[in-house]
Amino acid sequence: MQVNFTANIGAVRAGRVLEESSNHLNKALTRLASGTRLVSPEDDSAGLVVSEKLSAESTRNHAVQNNLASALSYSQTQEGFLGKITKALDRMGELAALALDNTKSASDKNQYQTEFADLKSYISDIGTKDFNGVSLFNGSGIAVTKDSEGESWTLEAQDINGEDLAFILDGSVTVTNAGALTLIDGKSTTYIDDALESVLETRAAIGSNITRIGLTQEKVVTFNENLTAAVSRIRDVDVADESTRFAKYNILVQSGTAMVAQANLLPQNALRLVG
Repeated sequence: MQVNFTANIGAVRAGRVLEESSNHLNKALTRLASGTRLVSPEDDSAGLVVSEKLSAESTRNHAVQNNLASALSYSQTQEGFLGKITKALDRMGELAALALDNTKSASDKNQYQTEFADLKSYISDIGTKDFNGVSLFNGSGIAVTKDSEGESWTLEAQDINGEDLAFILDGSVTVTNAGALTLIDGKSTTYIDDALESVLETRAAIGSNITRIGLTQEKVVTFNENLTAAVSRIRDVDVADESTRFAKYNILVQSGTAMVAQANLLPQNALRLVG
């Protein structure tokens, strides 16, 4: 056996292999501890880029979900107010019919007029309501974000026939000589039926908005699930596979350490021959 006193080649080689095994062992430990196989970019540079892009899109989708939830609350608030207007218009139509009773005196009919006018003011007041500072019935519409790319669609039917709700009953009520309840502009009380029809058409449109928002929410949630799964396939560590790798390199490090120690004893054996 030839022994080189100045360069213990066996120990150098064993040390190199031990270092490689230690690096692999440390990487396996880090992956198991962090739960990701992409400890550093060189592990999978292309996979890192793709996963980061998908993660960013997923984050934006979570924001879209919040936007859709706000839009849903907005539309539900519209529907709630229009439901109150429907109820008020029903009562106003009832008052108009009651005023046709000629057995009632002018004083009696004035009581109907007072309630009728109050309900008209109530409806007009609803037309000024807003949701977190955004008008509910200004006719301009609001854009609703529908995907992570920022594309949107506009909520329809924010108002009644493109006007403020006050248009429904734009005048006070008076009692005519015939005892009928009419608007001061001379229109008959059938105008209330027209207003009611407009309100109900708007409520139907808002119902469609609510349905569309709900379906869009489901779409975004499903898309986000798929994005999360895609990112997981790229980044998440295979625990079973990595545990096997950890056990392998743990054994190699232990045996490598022992072999380095053994290689360092070779020069000593040569010295015994000299002695």
